[in-house]
Amino acid sequence: MKNQDKNTSRTSELAKIHIAKKQLGLDDETYRSMLFTVARVKSSSELDQAGRDAVLAHMKARGWQSKTSAPDVAKAKQALIGKIGALLADMGLSWAYADGIANQMYKRAKLQWCKPAELRGIIVALVNKQKNHPKANNG
Repeated sequence: MKNQDKNTSRTSELAKIHIAKKQLGLDDETYRSMLFTVARVKSSSELDQAGRDAVLAHMKARGWQSKTSAPDVAKAKQALIGKIGALLADMGLSWAYADGIANQMYKRAKLQWCKPAELRGIIVALVNKQKNHPKANNG
């Protein structure tokens, strides 16, 4: 069970790093340069716990602030919620939008009340929206 908790935490932290990258407006070259400078890695997938902590601290020091906090959910659902958060941030949508999807698809008023299978369904819906509705500010 400890390994699963580690993987869930890792996935959530990587999602935060990618959200921060987007919110800070870092292009790939700048982002990869920052990863190497801060943690001596070329990709976020290579980051260990200390590296993820250092990168998040660096991004906060550079002005990144979480616009809203993620809903409080059980550990088993944190990775799924992290993925939903990353998709929402990428499209500039709020957590309330995800609550609306949960309500429409599963008759659940709040995202955090969804079961893991339902969260996966919401992820599919968001990925489809992302594919079909490219952002207005491309570039």
